[in-house]
Amino acid sequence: MSFDLAARLAARRTDNLYRQRPLLQSPQGPQVVVDGQPLLAFCNNDYLGLANHPQVIEAWQAGAARWGVGGGASHLVVGHSTPHHALEEALAEFTGRPRALLFTTGYMANLGTVTALVGQGDTVLEDRLNHASLLDAGLLSGARFNRYLHNDAASLATRLEKACGNTLVVTDGVFSMDGDLADLPTLARETRARGAWLMVDDAHGFGPLGAKGGGIVEHFGLSQEDVPVLVGTLGKAFGTAGAFVAGSEELIESLIQFARPYIYTTSQPPALACATLKSLELLRSEHWRREHLNALIRQFREGAEQIGLELMDSFTPIQPIMIGDSARAVRLSQMLRERGIMVTAIRPPTVPAGSARLRVTLSAAHNEAQVRLLLDALDECFRLSGRESDHA
Repeated sequence: MSFDLAARLAARRTDNLYRQRPLLQSPQGPQVVVDGQPLLAFCNNDYLGLANHPQVIEAWQAGAARWGVGGGASHLVVGHSTPHHALEEALAEFTGRPRALLFTTGYMANLGTVTALVGQGDTVLEDRLNHASLLDAGLLSGARFNRYLHNDAASLATRLEKACGNTLVVTDGVFSMDGDLADLPTLARETRARGAWLMVDDAHGFGPLGAKGGGIVEHFGLSQEDVPVLVGTLGKAFGTAGAFVAGSEELIESLIQFARPYIYTTSQPPALACATLKSLELLRSEHWRREHLNALIRQFREGAEQIGLELMDSFTPIQPIMIGDSARAVRLSQMLRERGIMVTAIRPPTVPAGSARLRVTLSAAHNEAQVRLLLDALDECFRLSGRESDHA
């Protein structure tokens, strides 16, 4: 018996699902160089344009000069440095919660939190379209695992009635492939009525959503009682890397004791925490970034509607264009790239079968002229693609 990896790879190619890593040869930003080609990019998650901000870079350099490069050890040994602690305190204050805990990645934050809170004899209920890290966490927890229909409180209520043990309901705040928001007030009401806990991964909400960038919980005006477990990532609107969990004193202490992906890994570089402290300051103080981003989102949606593109129900920086067929999505992405525009084709298994799409993401670093270039290129490519289909 042997692993037939070649056959698996060949099947991926045949199904137009083969993935390749573009080689970025420039800093993140609207103008990038990928595989040697200058491109106008609409595919990163740097929603507020902070990933290459001079003040964030300066904070990183100053932090490295003072604290060195590596974390050196796990947080529980001797890797929890002053910048890590300062960032946790700042994130707790930002989210309005007693404590926050840093994780090295968003995947580890989700995996560590779910597996620390539930296990055998418990129940974890998740939205069907949750991010892979949340679904993997539910499966690996050992708890009874079930998925409710997307953003459907009635479907959740039915499953809550059958839940046993400690019950954790888990949802994305902003769904990364559709750009829509969880109906958090209704989900919170159903969850609290059954004595369960609600965990929200607001990776794509922090920064763009809320009057002060506080994400979906601020957007809906909810409390810690509504959402006891709040997760955020730092590699998107914050422009750096890592993740955090915010909540009660008891929650954070429990994660420190029981979250294996937190306990058994080296801390992030202290200089990275210094950089994130600066990006958090900019996120909170420079409100023009959210205002400009919202104006670009409106410009794109109005222009796309005039072209006749099939958009999804999203007012976030994530603006997917539904295509359906994976081969056509890949072809359209290639056509855009030939015109100097980079937009990624998203295909199964990342999204359900038959729902391949072009995933446009907008940033406060873009300007109106660049969005017009994108719309013009989309108009031309969709018209040409339609003619190609007619002659197929």
